[in-house]
Amino acid sequence: MSLSRGSLHLIMNSYEVDLVYITERIISLSFPANAEERSYTSNLKEVASMLRSKHGEHYLMLNLSERRNDVIKLNPKVLDFGWSDHHAPPLDKICSMCKAMDTWLNGDPRNVVVLHNKGNQGRTGVVVAAYMHYSNISASADQALDRFAMRRFYEDKALPVGQPSQRRYVRYFNGLLSGHIKINNKPLFLHHVIMHGIPNFESKGGCRPFLKIYQAMQPVYTSGIYNVQGDSHTSICITIEPGLLLKGDILLKCYHKRYRNPSRDVVFRVQFHTCAIHDLGVVFGKNELDETFKDERFPEYGKVEFVFSFGPEKIKGLSHLENGPSVSVDYNTQDPLIRWDSYENFNQQAELMQEKYTPDTVHLKLCLCILNCFTCSV
Repeated sequence: MSLSRGSLHLIMNSYEVDLVYITERIISLSFPANAEERSYTSNLKEVASMLRSKHGEHYLMLNLSERRNDVIKLNPKVLDFGWSDHHAPPLDKICSMCKAMDTWLNGDPRNVVVLHNKGNQGRTGVVVAAYMHYSNISASADQALDRFAMRRFYEDKALPVGQPSQRRYVRYFNGLLSGHIKINNKPLFLHHVIMHGIPNFESKGGCRPFLKIYQAMQPVYTSGIYNVQGDSHTSICITIEPGLLLKGDILLKCYHKRYRNPSRDVVFRVQFHTCAIHDLGVVFGKNELDETFKDERFPEYGKVEFVFSFGPEKIKGLSHLENGPSVSVDYNTQDPLIRWDSYENFNQQAELMQEKYTPDTVHLKLCLCILNCFTCSV
C-alpha cells in the first residue's frame, strides 16, 4: 500500500488507525484511547512495517503517550515525550520536542518525523501548532507551504478536540519565540481561589468542592471540602493562608465530593505557567477551563478567579471575600478519596536523548535561553 501526502485511514482488526501525512515529512499516527490491547499491538506492528518499507531508517518517532516497550522495539528511533491525555505538556517539553524535530529534519532531507499518540488528538495538535510557530523563523517557500498544511491539520483535526489549557500553552510558546511574552521573574503566592457561579452537581443543586494544586504534576496542596448551598449565582472562596508559593508549570483541579457516595467528579481544571502571569488577579471564564467549557452543569456566566501576591503574608482589605454562613468546610483531608493523586503513576521521565539532539539555530538557542532563564529564576 502506497502512502502519500494527505489523510490515510486504515481499518485494521475492527477499529480505525489514523495515519496522516500532515506534510511530506511530518506524520501523525493516532490510535483510539480505548483500543483493545491485542489489536493495538497488531496494528502497531503493521504500521511500523509500512513506515520502514517507505522510509527505511529515516523516520524518528515522537511518542506523545505513555511509554511503551512495544513502540520502542518496533521502531528504530523513538523519543518519549508523553504526558497525560487531555492536558498541556510542560512548557520546556514543548521546546524540547520542537528542538528534536528540527534537528532531525535538518539532518537529512530523507528524514521524517512520526507523532505517535494513543488517545485524544489534542496532544498531537499541541506539537503541530508549536512547531508551526517555530517554523515561522524560516521564510522559505517550501516551509511556508508546510506551515499552511500544519495549520489546516491543527484547525480541522486537533482544535475541535483540544482543551483550553493546551491552546494556552501553544500561545505561551509562540509568545516566548516572538518576544510578545515578557518573563515574570517575581515569586507568586496564591491566596484565594474564587468560584463565581456554583455548578449543580447535586440533585438539589450546589456542590461540595475541594481543590488540589499540582506543581510539575506533583501535588503541593489539598484544600478542605466545602459544602455550598444556594443558587448558581453564589460565589465561594477557597483561602490559602499563608499564601502558597507557586513556580513553573501549575495545574489546579477542583473536584466535587459526592454526598453519601465514595466518588468524586471534576468541577474544573486549568493549567498555566507562572512565567506568563503578570497580574495579581487572574480570571478564567468557563470557556477557558478544561472539560468545564462543555459541561452544562457549570453556568455559562461562571468563572474562576485567582488572587496572587508577591509574598506569603495575608493580603489586607479582602475581608469581603469571606464565605457566608451557607458555606461549611470539612477539613478531613485524610479521606483516601481526597488524598488520591490522579497522576502518581504516569511516567514523566522522558528519554530526550539530548546529547544527540542539540540546538543548531540561533532562534532555537534563544528559545532555550529564555526557557532556562525563567526556570532558573523562579
